[in-house]
Amino acid sequence: MSMTDRNFEPECKDFLRRFFDSYRDDALQKQSLKALRFLMANDRPLLGKPAGWAAGIVYASANRYRNACGVPGLLNKDLEEFFGVTMGTIRNRAARVNTLLDALLDI
Repeated sequence: MSMTDRNFEPECKDFLRRFFDSYRDDALQKQSLKALRFLMANDRPLLGKPAGWAAGIVYASANRYRNACGVPGLLNKDLEEFFGVTMGTIRNRAARVNTLLDALLDI
Protein backbone atom coordinates (compact mmCIF):
# COMPACT_ATOMS: atom_id res chain seq x y z
CA MET A 1 0.00 0.00 0.00
CA SER A 2 3.05 2.20 -0.11
CA MET A 3 2.00 4.74 -2.77
CA THR A 4 -1.76 4.28 -2.55
CA ASP A 5 -3.64 7.08 -0.83
CA ARG A 6 -4.39 6.18 2.79
CA ASN A 7 -8.07 6.96 2.20
CA PHE A 8 -8.25 4.57 -0.72
CA GLU A 9 -9.13 1.41 1.21
CA PRO A 10 -11.85 2.95 3.42
CA GLU A 11 -13.38 4.71 0.40
CA CYS A 12 -13.32 1.53 -1.66
CA LYS A 13 -14.89 -0.43 1.22
CA ASP A 14 -17.57 2.24 1.52
CA PHE A 15 -18.45 1.90 -2.18
CA LEU A 16 -18.61 -1.89 -1.78
CA ARG A 17 -20.76 -1.61 1.36
CA ARG A 18 -23.21 0.76 -0.34
CA PHE A 19 -23.34 -1.43 -3.43
CA PHE A 20 -24.06 -4.60 -1.46
CA ASP A 21 -26.64 -2.78 0.68
CA SER A 22 -28.71 -2.45 -2.49
CA TYR A 23 -27.50 -5.56 -4.40
CA ARG A 24 -27.88 -8.33 -1.85
CA ASP A 25 -25.43 -11.12 -2.59
CA ASP A 26 -23.55 -12.26 0.51
CA ALA A 27 -21.23 -14.64 -1.32
CA LEU A 28 -20.21 -12.04 -3.92
CA GLN A 29 -19.77 -9.44 -1.19
CA LYS A 30 -17.47 -11.80 0.73
CA GLN A 31 -15.39 -12.51 -2.38
CA SER A 32 -15.19 -8.81 -3.26
CA LEU A 33 -13.99 -7.82 0.22
CA LYS A 34 -11.48 -10.67 0.17
CA ALA A 35 -10.18 -9.47 -3.19
CA LEU A 36 -9.80 -5.93 -1.80
CA ARG A 37 -7.80 -7.27 1.17
CA PHE A 38 -5.46 -9.14 -1.18
CA LEU A 39 -5.04 -6.07 -3.39
CA MET A 40 -4.28 -3.84 -0.43
CA ALA A 41 -1.65 -6.30 0.80
CA ASN A 42 0.10 -5.96 -2.57
CA ASP A 43 3.08 -3.60 -2.74
CA ARG A 44 1.96 -2.11 -6.07
CA PRO A 45 -0.09 1.09 -5.85
CA LEU A 46 -3.68 1.08 -7.08
CA LEU A 47 -3.86 4.29 -9.05
CA GLY A 48 -7.20 5.83 -9.87
CA LYS A 49 -10.48 6.49 -8.17
CA PRO A 50 -11.76 4.09 -5.49
CA ALA A 51 -15.16 3.92 -7.25
CA GLY A 52 -13.56 2.49 -10.39
CA TRP A 53 -11.58 -0.05 -8.39
CA ALA A 54 -14.62 -1.05 -6.33
CA ALA A 55 -16.64 -1.58 -9.51
CA GLY A 56 -13.77 -3.54 -11.04
CA ILE A 57 -13.50 -5.72 -7.95
CA VAL A 58 -17.22 -6.53 -8.06
CA TYR A 59 -17.10 -7.24 -11.81
CA ALA A 60 -13.95 -9.37 -11.53
CA SER A 61 -15.31 -11.28 -8.51
CA ALA A 62 -18.58 -12.05 -10.29
CA ASN A 63 -16.73 -13.30 -13.35
CA ARG A 64 -13.99 -15.10 -11.43
CA TYR A 65 -16.02 -16.90 -8.80
CA ARG A 66 -19.40 -17.17 -10.49
CA ASN A 67 -18.20 -17.90 -14.01
CA ALA A 68 -20.59 -15.17 -15.04
CA CYS A 69 -20.36 -12.59 -17.76
CA GLY A 70 -20.92 -9.39 -15.82
CA VAL A 71 -22.75 -9.14 -12.53
CA PRO A 72 -25.68 -11.60 -12.50
CA GLY A 73 -29.07 -9.87 -12.42
CA LEU A 74 -27.61 -6.42 -13.02
CA LEU A 75 -27.37 -4.52 -16.28
CA ASN A 76 -24.01 -2.98 -17.15
CA LYS A 77 -25.64 0.46 -17.36
CA ASP A 78 -26.90 0.05 -13.78
CA LEU A 79 -23.40 -0.87 -12.63
CA GLU A 80 -22.04 2.21 -14.41
CA GLU A 81 -24.65 4.45 -12.82
CA PHE A 82 -24.12 3.09 -9.33
CA PHE A 83 -20.35 3.58 -9.31
CA GLY A 84 -20.29 6.62 -11.60
CA VAL A 85 -17.72 5.13 -13.98
CA THR A 86 -17.88 3.76 -17.51
CA MET A 87 -17.93 0.08 -18.42
CA GLY A 88 -14.57 0.65 -20.08
CA THR A 89 -13.12 1.68 -16.73
CA ILE A 90 -14.88 -1.19 -14.95
CA ARG A 91 -13.55 -3.76 -17.41
CA ASN A 92 -10.03 -2.28 -17.27
CA ARG A 93 -10.02 -2.35 -13.47
CA ALA A 94 -11.47 -5.89 -13.46
CA ALA A 95 -8.71 -7.07 -15.79
CA ARG A 96 -6.11 -5.45 -13.52
CA VAL A 97 -7.75 -7.03 -10.45
CA ASN A 98 -7.57 -10.47 -12.08
CA THR A 99 -3.94 -9.97 -13.08
CA LEU A 100 -2.95 -8.87 -9.59
CA LEU A 101 -4.90 -11.67 -7.91
CA ASP A 102 -3.37 -14.25 -10.22
CA ALA A 103 0.11 -12.98 -9.37
CA LEU A 104 -0.62 -12.79 -5.64
CA LEU A 105 -2.24 -16.21 -5.51
CA ASP A 106 0.42 -17.64 -7.86
CA ILE A 107 -2.13 -19.20 -10.19
